[in-house]
Amino acid sequence: LSVSRLQAAVSGALESAIADYERLLVSPDPSPPGRSPHEPYRRFLTHLWRRVRAARERTRTYLGVWHFGENRYVQLATPEMAVVTPARTGLAALGMDDRAWRRLVDFDGNYQDVYSVDTRTGARRLLARQVRGGGGGPGGGTGGWQISPDGAHAYYFNDRCWFLVRLSDGATRNMTGALPVAFHREDHDTPSEPGPYGAAGWAKDSRSFFVYDRYDVWQVYTDGTAPRNLTGGAGRRAKIEFRIQRIEPPDEEEEPGIDPQKPLVVRAESEETRETGFFRVPAGGGEPQRLLWGAKNYRYVTRARDADVLAITAQRFDEYPDVHITDSAFAAPRRATDGGAQMQPFLWGTAELIRYKNADGVPLQAALYRPANFDPKKKYPLMVYIYERLSQNVHNFVHPRPSHNFNFSQYVSDGYVVLTPDIVYTVGRPGQSALKCVLAAVEAVESMGFIDPDRIGIAGHSWGGYQVAYLVTQTTRFRAAEAGAPVGNMTSAYSGIRWGSGLPRQFQYEKTQSRIGRPLYDDPLKYIENSPVFHVKNVKTPLLILHDDQDDAVPWYQGIELFLALRRNGREAYLLNYNGELHGLRRRHNQMDYSIRMKQFFDHFLKDAPKPEWMEKGIPYLDREKEKERFRKAAGLE
Repeated sequence: LSVSRLQAAVSGALESAIADYERLLVSPDPSPPGRSPHEPYRRFLTHLWRRVRAARERTRTYLGVWHFGENRYVQLATPEMAVVTPARTGLAALGMDDRAWRRLVDFDGNYQDVYSVDTRTGARRLLARQVRGGGGGPGGGTGGWQISPDGAHAYYFNDRCWFLVRLSDGATRNMTGALPVAFHREDHDTPSEPGPYGAAGWAKDSRSFFVYDRYDVWQVYTDGTAPRNLTGGAGRRAKIEFRIQRIEPPDEEEEPGIDPQKPLVVRAESEETRETGFFRVPAGGGEPQRLLWGAKNYRYVTRARDADVLAITAQRFDEYPDVHITDSAFAAPRRATDGGAQMQPFLWGTAELIRYKNADGVPLQAALYRPANFDPKKKYPLMVYIYERLSQNVHNFVHPRPSHNFNFSQYVSDGYVVLTPDIVYTVGRPGQSALKCVLAAVEAVESMGFIDPDRIGIAGHSWGGYQVAYLVTQTTRFRAAEAGAPVGNMTSAYSGIRWGSGLPRQFQYEKTQSRIGRPLYDDPLKYIENSPVFHVKNVKTPLLILHDDQDDAVPWYQGIELFLALRRNGREAYLLNYNGELHGLRRRHNQMDYSIRMKQFFDHFLKDAPKPEWMEKGIPYLDREKEKERFRKAAGLE
């Protein structure tokens, strides 16, 4: 939509349809003919990243506003400041300009210069420089920023604190730095700055906004009044996380925001037991009143517009997430759907939370899944699945469906015990950190007496796949292992490319998940110590590797490096590649194929099932499609 066409359109039916409004926000394309849509990025980006971003830039439009009373159009966003986010009322807007900091994205992170944008004139005022982008949590708005309903202020999170900025002159105050609790994630264990626990949004009167610490809800006032802990510290005392749950029916005519004069409903989750439910907090704050609570995962869904009727879901590992109907008191929920009926023909296990300490004495949790008809006198094979922290999923229903991961429900139904331990990390030692946590969790389950210590398998995908590959170079504890899309060699992966985004992978090692914390050139030994390929001589565990040739996150040559290193050293390893698949399997027939082969792999080593032909003979390249067709027929899939 061009500006000239927009001007012609603001007449007749359109004008009458919006007669009650003062302004219309639109996104025409102001780029002059012949100009490259990604010209502003040329100075900063590699060719590949320019190519990836150009696909977005070709279809990008730039926000502007039409003022009806003055019959005047004002351009707000431009190619130099492409991201402009208005308040719902249109009274103010925020603009993000990352041009000065784009070079840092390769090895550090996203940063923005943030501006207030006057929607009447398009004038810009610098509010903050080099603010780390994203991470405001629910209601966080652009880059963690959110404008008040009256357009006078905005809040944002930076340097571990919440800040308030006055848009008219840029005056900024730290609103939470003096409070006795942390508002950044206290369990953050990557080399980057921690993000916030989140924000719930503004009050309707624009005089305060609502943010979270680890457990409780805080109301922060714009006039300098001391912030108030609305849940009175009850969350911290009980280690229960309270988060505001908006249950009022949506109303476009009402002012946006939270009504501070009304009681609040909060969703609650115990950090100790993972029980969940809903509480009511009195208007102005006070002791939360329990409404609904139990050893399930309760989630709010929606509310009827003209009746006191709410829909929620309730699920456990052995309970389908059916919809339940209740009221605003959450009294006596009654089931309205029966998706669980499909579970009846199958054996379904149970899930529980266990506690253990890693090798450094750090208290941790894990989810443990036991088969149906569990007999504590029997010895069961154990399957371990790892990523980072997973115990919080203990009350989640796991749909029995194929994918690139092994399915907990299927394996438990087939007589396996499944364990998903939490892992905490020391920067510079991600591999050893995983080893200390995973082995301690396995030992804790073994001590219960129902695990066959000679029949333990382990699996993981992506970051979990890397950790599996590393673990089998350090321990012979596992009889069989599967690593999906693993990094095998951090020294070569460091300067690889994430093909989906076009970004270099250096930031992952220096600042985020891979947790080395320093550039390769400053501490190469750390990269070598944490790379599986340099320790493959220690491997005694048969390893199944999945790595697809179009992986857009971890370059598939990482799987090849790992496989060839194992092969060169005479270790038992299998590499499967599904042509055209990305970081995870998307096509259902490939998901089915891999799920069956992975199950055959683990059944052979952990349950003494016959070794399948594909493990004995491999699959010739020219026969791969015939093999998949034969395999599907043999499995009854065709």
